[in-house]
Amino acid sequence: MSTAIEPEATSASPAVNPRGIGRRGDAHPGGTRGRGPRESLFSRTGAMIVMAVFTFYFLVPIWWLLVASTKDRGQLFSTNPLWFADFQLFENIGALFDYRNGVYLRWILNSLLYAGLGAVVATVLAAMCGYALAKYRFPGRETIFNVVLGGVLVPATALALPLFLLFSRVQLTDTFWAVFLPSVVSPFGVYLSRVFAEASVPDELLEASRLDGAGELRTFFTVSIRLMFPALVTVFLFQFVTIWNNFFLPLIMLRSEELFPVTYGLYAWNSTINQFPELRTYVLVGSLLSIIPLIITFLLLQRYWRTGLGSGSLK
Repeated sequence: MSTAIEPEATSASPAVNPRGIGRRGDAHPGGTRGRGPRESLFSRTGAMIVMAVFTFYFLVPIWWLLVASTKDRGQLFSTNPLWFADFQLFENIGALFDYRNGVYLRWILNSLLYAGLGAVVATVLAAMCGYALAKYRFPGRETIFNVVLGGVLVPATALALPLFLLFSRVQLTDTFWAVFLPSVVSPFGVYLSRVFAEASVPDELLEASRLDGAGELRTFFTVSIRLMFPALVTVFLFQFVTIWNNFFLPLIMLRSEELFPVTYGLYAWNSTINQFPELRTYVLVGSLLSIIPLIITFLLLQRYWRTGLGSGSLK
């Protein structure tokens, strides 16, 4: 007596595979149906050309600045502007640091203080405001947020004169606070913090923290701020660059040279080049050194900056 054993239906049989796994092109790396749409050679070449042109456009001024900073005053206009002559970069840097008892170093420290401390305070305030607008329900919340969005559209130059009048009334012009206090306000930071808080901070996590007895401030600084960290780094980066490059506000607020940021100090030197020709080299070398902190900051925070912007755009 023989017993016939029927073969089991396994995934090895393509005829009974409901998902079609194993069919050519679905899951196999060499298939065509698993691939995305292929770009044409023309579109890829065009994109590469556009990127190369813009890269060249942005890098040529920096290259020229580097080359010019290595020359003495007599070689600036008598040699190739895009190639080196006598390499005197370190001598020029030393002369810049020694000029007028190192006033340039004082300007660099002022800019680091204005931009660094101002960006930290602005980031914390923007995070708290954005978090409150995202996680709390109160009358007028959307109105406040719309006002913040309107602040993003107002150019900083339009606010400079009203700020000067306000600070002059309280006798704070030509002081550290005249540049620092306006720098701690970031409408864009509030907007980005609200968007990121809504997307990355679950309400259930906040409720669990409250049930454990944590207060609102403790919940924010121990739980929420860690989840919002990529957005906060992005806010810090943008605010740091904005304050560092700020020129018009120090122009109308400051008169004392020891309070100048590096941008305004270099402008003051550049405006007197006709009277003091030796300042031309100092302006070039100082401009080259002034972009180094920005480059370092971008390189250190680049991955957080991409994450923060990407989350904001997806939201």
